[in-house]
Parts: sequence; C-alpha cells; structure tokens
Amino acid sequence: MHMIWEAMSPKMDLATFVSETVLKLVIAAVLGGIIGLERELKQKPAGLRTNMFICFGSAMFTLLSMRYSHSTAGANFDPSRITAQIIPGIGFIGAGAILHSGATVSGVTTAATLFVVASVGMAVGGGEYLSAIFATLVILVALTLLGKLEARFNFKALTMCYEVGGNYPEQLIATVNRVMEEMRLITKSISIANANGHHRVQFTVEAKHRDHMALVKKLQASTGIVRVETIKGNESSE
Repeated sequence: MHMIWEAMSPKMDLATFVSETVLKLVIAAVLGGIIGLERELKQKPAGLRTNMFICFGSAMFTLLSMRYSHSTAGANFDPSRITAQIIPGIGFIGAGAILHSGATVSGVTTAATLFVVASVGMAVGGGEYLSAIFATLVILVALTLLGKLEARFNFKALTMCYEVGGNYPEQLIATVNRVMEEMRLITKSISIANANGHHRVQFTVEAKHRDHMALVKKLQASTGIVRVETIKGNESSE
C-alpha cells in the first residue's frame, strides 16, 4: 500500500494528504451541504447538491493553487491566478439562477447564496476553518431569521394570484381595473374563463402583504363580484 501511495503521490506522505487535503474537502462539503439543505427545504433552485459542489469545488481549486505555488517555486507562478477565476465562474452560475419576468426579478437571493458559499469553500481550502464556520452560521441566520423578519415587518413583496367570479365578465374586468387603479397596483397577467355560465377573471399582483390584504377586502366589497380566491406565490427576491 505504501509503495502504491509513493507511486501516486511521491511528494506527499499519507498523513499529510489526510490532514491537508481530505479534511479540508470534507469540511467544505459539510458546510456547503448545511447551507444547501436549508435551500433544499425551501425548494429553491440551488439546493443541497449545488451548494455542496460549489463549496467543495472552491476549496479544491484553492488547494490546487496553493499546491502548485509550492511545487513551482521560483517559476514565476502566481497562486492567485486559479482562485481569482472562481469569482467570475460563480458569477456565471449565479446569473443563470436569476430570472426576469417583466419588471419582476427572482433568484437574487439564490445567486448571492452561491457567491458566499464559494467564499466559504475558499476559506476552508486556505485553512481558515473558524472563518468558514462563522460565515456559514451568518449565512444560515440571514436565510432563516432575517427572512422571517422581512415577512413579519412587511419588507418583501409577494406575488399573489387572484380569481374573482361573477355573472358579467365586462363588469368583473371593469371592477378589477378600478380597484387596481385606486390602489396604484399593476396587474401582471389577466385571463377570463367561462364555465357553466359562471364567469371568472384570474390575475396576478406583486405587492406588500398589507396591500394584498387591502386588495382582498376591496374586491370582496365591490359590486358584481360574488367570489374572491387567492393563491400565494413566491417572494419576489428569492
């Protein structure tokens, strides 16, 4: 076994490999997995495996840059050349997580999470274990507690789907437009359907929680609307 190891890695003994490589990669995978699990439980696009791979890969690239800098000492090798490419690479992945739909932007929090997860992996790869663990805790607090505070104090806009029913489609449309104009809200999409003589209008609105509550009350109190139903959508910045 020792001979096989010497043939595969003649410049590093087994104990050093375990302490300097395996340990760092395992810690990076665990920290990235913890953050990814939180994202997975909230059913976000970048979940457990994505965050784990990004943290693991960032640590791996950092390790390689450090190792190459030692093995090519005096050869004018800059170890930051490899690690510097991690940031634009993560930016490319994060851009794919951001979705634009008209004036609405979603996935920004997911992209930002990927960015900081990469920094956790780089910290682990550089041996900054305490910094990486502390950063992971801060990320978890921001994703959980701060998210609840945003919802509690009405900081974040929500997209809601509304369905109103009545007997006259023209009256439904006119009423919805009047109420939306009074509240200075914008309808993102609207559709009309007819089933068994009953007409219904579906539309989506992005607004704060208190605005949604006021909108429901106004619609319920409007003449010509006999039924109002709502379906909660996604938070606009997640």
